[in-house]
Amino acid sequence: MAPRLDVIVVGGGVVGLFLGCRLAQLGLSVRVLERRTVPLSHSRAIGVHPPALERLAELGLAEAFIREGIKVTRGHAYAGTKRLGTLEFGACRPPYSFILTLPQPWTEALLRERLKTLAPDALRCGAEVSGLGSDQDGVTVRLANGESLRSRYLVAADGKESALRRLLKISFRGGRYPDTYVMGDFTDATALGHDAGLYFTRAGLVESFPLPGGVRRWVVKTPQFVARPTPEGLGQLVFERLGVRLPVETNTMLSSFGVQRFLAARFVAGRVALVGDAAHVLSPIGGQGMNLGWLGAWRLADALQDGDLAPYAAHRRSAQNAGRRAAFNTVMGRASPLAPLRDALAWSILNTPLRRTFAEVFTMRGL
Repeated sequence: MAPRLDVIVVGGGVVGLFLGCRLAQLGLSVRVLERRTVPLSHSRAIGVHPPALERLAELGLAEAFIREGIKVTRGHAYAGTKRLGTLEFGACRPPYSFILTLPQPWTEALLRERLKTLAPDALRCGAEVSGLGSDQDGVTVRLANGESLRSRYLVAADGKESALRRLLKISFRGGRYPDTYVMGDFTDATALGHDAGLYFTRAGLVESFPLPGGVRRWVVKTPQFVARPTPEGLGQLVFERLGVRLPVETNTMLSSFGVQRFLAARFVAGRVALVGDAAHVLSPIGGQGMNLGWLGAWRLADALQDGDLAPYAAHRRSAQNAGRRAAFNTVMGRASPLAPLRDALAWSILNTPLRRTFAEVFTMRGL
């Protein structure tokens, strides 16, 4: 049976939707199958880096993202409460000389709307994949409701626990770091404005990022995983380390998380490709995961248009490089007897010509 579609994307999160938009823009017929029936409500990924904004601009989305988000042009680093220096993203190459912060549900909503404009019938919610088969002409996807769909190519964008990756028997190599964190969103009662704060303390890292609506996200390293975090508990950690009192009664989001790093043994298997968290999971410290997924999706879309997935396999090297950067960020945030050395390293980066190079690296240039 000849394929009726060019590409089926399994997974309608931020990476699957982004890929769907790009494929539709390139003129390919696409279906994005999403198991969920309601949009995401929990916000995890918030940072949109300049290389991703450049791709979003080509999708006709950068202006909408910037209109909704917050431009972070500076990040201040502290040893405890003593400022070590400032990382200036405004010195990076234009036009996107900043990191944009935007809650993930807003990001997903903007991508859904754009996909609806580009391909009104592309997104199909409540569609769960139960099996697949492939031959030299295409791929057949079986759904839990008994229906089958056929396409020339299939993309697994179904997340870290990817069912398609397991069906393909592609190993997912990696493991957990010992690091754990609690994060939460509160009304911003600081004087930081639209700047970010990075605090190296004796007890571990504290991060602080502005969000739209006068909200600030706090991310705090914890000695062990906190199964049931509370606003008061997170507020107490911030006060103990920084002397800053969070308005805990304004909390709107709260969660605990561990840090993991995984990489699929291969990104391409015949007519099937893995993308996003189905292909790679990074430490979230530094905010690279979603952006790396988008950059990979862009490269994959070009390969799908050309009818040759082999060039996309090279994206695995980019994921390895991003994983190393994320690992460095994670290690820097740990409580350690070597903290004075770490603080000296941070000072040297932020107060010498190295700061411009580091700003470029931090904003994901060179991947």
